[in-house]
Amino acid sequence: MTIYELSIISSTGFPYYNRKIKPIPKGVKVHLRFFDFSEKEENDFENEEILEFDLKAGLISALFEFARNIDKKIEVLEFRPKKGTEKDSSINKDLKIKGDVLITVTTETYLNHNQIQKKIEKIYENFINPKVPLDSAYEILHDEEDSILQILTDEKAKNHLFNHEKDLKKISNKFLSDMSNYGLRAIICCTFDLSPIVCFTENKEYNLNDVDEILRGIGKIPEIDPLNWKYRQSNYAGKPLWVFIINSGVGVTVDGIFENYFYLLLTEPDSYMGEFPRRLANQFNNLLG
Repeated sequence: MTIYELSIISSTGFPYYNRKIKPIPKGVKVHLRFFDFSEKEENDFENEEILEFDLKAGLISALFEFARNIDKKIEVLEFRPKKGTEKDSSINKDLKIKGDVLITVTTETYLNHNQIQKKIEKIYENFINPKVPLDSAYEILHDEEDSILQILTDEKAKNHLFNHEKDLKKISNKFLSDMSNYGLRAIICCTFDLSPIVCFTENKEYNLNDVDEILRGIGKIPEIDPLNWKYRQSNYAGKPLWVFIINSGVGVTVDGIFENYFYLLLTEPDSYMGEFPRRLANQFNNLLG
């Protein structure tokens, strides 16, 4: 589970809802991702550059004080300029937005931002938008909170995979035995935002915590077409590793969101996998498709 916390506030700072899902591992860099569901108002200032600097100075000061008070360190703030006066293109244009809702999610750095966005949009559409304005809204009900957690944690996709875990393990064990001489060390199944679900490896060489650490070292993970794969280099315990990332092209559909699985191969550097990723995907897909 690699989403750690969800917060829902108004753009004026009203703290509507906060849920800590899992403690953040000590010493690990995480991303605080922002999703803006507020109605936009255009400002017309003559001294826009001076205003921007004043606002930035106030923001930096407030964030520094905030980070110091909660004993955390902020290293990077990433801004994405908008084009002209158009609305935030990262939000689904078909989504009807009202009010002043901001949603933040604390996650692992390697997760796929676009897939997280789909989850947050669904949470906003189903549970938050009907309650706007937040400062006068009813609290989120217990069954609504359960549904929000199911969306964040990909519960349906995980349960579908767990129903086939024994057969997946049999296939993985055979592949690991056959391909170990070619450098294959582990096979991992992930959800559609790249959260690891299960890890198959010989002699318990790796576990899910190890996989998290390895994925943190990859950097930005590229978009991958269905039934295709790409590889990136990472490291573990001071040694380099290759990570093959395979888009399965199969998965489950939850409330209109297609949640495909990703399969990862951990291999020794310069390992030759040939068409093995496709063979593995086909056999796994026969079970999960």
